[in-house]
Amino acid sequence: MKLLNNDGYRLITKFEGFSSKPYLCPAKLATIGYGNTYYPNGKKVTLLDTPINEQEAFILFKVIADKYAKQVSKLVTHPINQNQFNALVSLAYNIGMGNFGKSTLLKKVNINANDLSIKDEFLRWNKVNKIPVKGLTNRRQYEADIYFS
Repeated sequence: MKLLNNDGYRLITKFEGFSSKPYLCPAKLATIGYGNTYYPNGKKVTLLDTPINEQEAFILFKVIADKYAKQVSKLVTHPINQNQFNALVSLAYNIGMGNFGKSTLLKKVNINANDLSIKDEFLRWNKVNKIPVKGLTNRRQYEADIYFS
């Protein structure tokens, strides 16, 4: 089973950014730390939650990111390298495992992990409520670049 490495953690935290206080993300979900919408015990983040510091946020992030990594590792059946894995976990962390698990991107990875059309599949996940978001477009481009590096 593949695991995130430090480059993978940095990739995700770079785009998620840090917030000590809960806030509503563009998808209108209560979020804290490095893009966490729930805690390791499964409890959802609320806007009334106590602020956390960067160290607490990173510990929380790492626990949740590692759960995503384990799930991505189970879903990917074609051999992939570490950069490809990091990019896929970053995507799954952002769009959710349900969306990732039924994505055309995953299907293509499992057929041929080096299929260049996978880049286009990353770029399809740049919308919130069907509206393209520049930050997500930038993130998807970067993830696709990492995937193919």
